[in-house]
Amino acid sequence: MSVYRWAGAWGKSEIRGIRRRTVTSPGGGLLRYGGEDSGLPTLIQAPTRIQPAGNKPKLIDEYIGRVNSYTAAASIAHMRSPSGWEEPGQTPEFDEFTVVLTGMLRVEHRDGSLEVLAGQAVIAHRGEWVRYSTPGPDGAEYLAVCLPAFSPETVHRDGSAIA
Repeated sequence: MSVYRWAGAWGKSEIRGIRRRTVTSPGGGLLRYGGEDSGLPTLIQAPTRIQPAGNKPKLIDEYIGRVNSYTAAASIAHMRSPSGWEEPGQTPEFDEFTVVLTGMLRVEHRDGSLEVLAGQAVIAHRGEWVRYSTPGPDGAEYLAVCLPAFSPETVHRDGSAIA
């Protein structure tokens, strides 16, 4: 699996009109794209590893989104954050739906913080300031869904133009 650092945002428009085609995603997996009007599903065979923001190494594998499937409408990523990981705060232009699979994800917001445990979920609404961290001894594993898709141009991290 290759690591991809955001260099630009790709959208559906770049693949619009393709009736039936196999292309290679940045992660090296084959992407079979039936096209918007073909009536065929899109198979994503492998995620793309995304370079994360934060103070410690974190694994982000994007299955659906601007990088791996050229999808601007939504992104779905599998995250694995170590104990003590934290990232800068953000005020994104997208809604983020997060399901914690193992461990605990702390979500700070303007009025306090939430500790989201395994089996729980949290919704961070667009325009709200939030900051994610995994202070627990085991870190956390979770799935994040963003609507529209995550983009470094729309995440608006504190003190940085690009994630």
